[in-house]
Amino acid sequence: MGVLSILDRSHSVAKPGFSRWMVPPAALCIHLCIGQAYAFSVFNLPMSKLIGITKPAPDDWKLTDLGWIFSIAIFVLGFSAAVLGRWVEEGGPRRTMFTSALFFGGGFLISAFGVSVHQLWIVYLGYGVLGGIGLGLGYISPVSTLIKWFPDRPGMSTGMAIMGFGGAAMIAAPLSVWLISVFSTPTHVGVAETFVVLGLVYACFMMVGAAIVRLPPPGWKPEGYVPPTQPKKLVTTKDVYVYQALKTPQFWLIWIVLCMNVTAGIGVLSQASAMSQEMFPGRVTAATAGGFVGLLSIFNMAGRFFWASTSDYIGRKNTYFIFFVLGFVLYALVPYFGGAGNLALFVLGFCVILSMYGGGFATVPAYLKDMFGTRYVGAIHGMLITAWSVAGVLGPVLVNYIRQYQLDSGVPKAQAYNVTMYIMAGLLVVGFIANALIKAVDDRHHMEPETVDDVVGVA
Repeated sequence: MGVLSILDRSHSVAKPGFSRWMVPPAALCIHLCIGQAYAFSVFNLPMSKLIGITKPAPDDWKLTDLGWIFSIAIFVLGFSAAVLGRWVEEGGPRRTMFTSALFFGGGFLISAFGVSVHQLWIVYLGYGVLGGIGLGLGYISPVSTLIKWFPDRPGMSTGMAIMGFGGAAMIAAPLSVWLISVFSTPTHVGVAETFVVLGLVYACFMMVGAAIVRLPPPGWKPEGYVPPTQPKKLVTTKDVYVYQALKTPQFWLIWIVLCMNVTAGIGVLSQASAMSQEMFPGRVTAATAGGFVGLLSIFNMAGRFFWASTSDYIGRKNTYFIFFVLGFVLYALVPYFGGAGNLALFVLGFCVILSMYGGGFATVPAYLKDMFGTRYVGAIHGMLITAWSVAGVLGPVLVNYIRQYQLDSGVPKAQAYNVTMYIMAGLLVVGFIANALIKAVDDRHHMEPETVDDVVGVA
């Protein structure tokens, strides 16, 4: 109890003189680790040849089965964030980040064992379930904390928090490819050893973030900051209780907005490495594909900060309108770029798409803050992340199984993703409509100021 008490919320409150600019590095320590999920596709092809070594053997795992590792992890991410959102707020960021490190690092170690004994269900349990819990806890805690430190720039603050999650693959993809090559032999694919190294390194790095993070003292505001007396349109100064938010149409419309935006991008991310090699055979090698995943990571990361910061000026609703209109055009053009053999435009198109994909994640917490206030934004955000869970299954399943259906129908590998791209474009139209329907939350859902402290929930 004595040692672990340092993880309590009361021990996480900043003392006078603490700079709020110390909190973004703490958030990055977490998100640069758990964002490794975006680079997981680099393991898919090596894990499909664990027995055959140079090519898949009859008993090797299929890509369609391996795709479920990522989908399970993202699904559990959203589920754990929704269920444990209040626990995160009540216990504070330090306890949450510490727990996240144990689950995420431990998930890698269990997955390494699953690879060693060639039992896919153990990998599902390790990286998918336990790692997914670590993802969910680690994802929402820095976001909620930074919004409290930056009431003057909520979009920028969430961009900073989530930027690391999008940029992590830039480090993880080439690092994973290199580690596999180091541990591989002519008779062994070094995936298990790579998992062990990554699990230990990520757990230690995340512990550093847990040690650095702080909460603002009650009533703290940035120096010189004066809360607006006349709020902007679609920006409330009042709060909505966490479970009351579920009763509003705004929550579910934003849920659809996030789900459609994420589904369209996450399917590509889950198979980015394999997709680029199959659409441009002979021109894109495994190493080049790893570089492509890393490049997507850069735009994913940069888009999170750029678009979220931009939303502070043009508004969250207008920002999402840009995502859906421009995304629709680019997804519709990707099959043309591939068919024409234009690798440059293919890469550029997906880089812009991934910037808006990342921007959607970084902008949505500020969207929730605008709609429902600051007090319960962390817990509400945790519940909204279930949209990511659905998208984490829907997106990769669309890519993997439609690809397989196309191949079974005799479609060349280079064209097997075309139908999926058109479906993704259609999903963005649904998101556009949902975003257009969002308006201010009705006053009947707002909490009365005198009852705020009496509500059973987080403080």
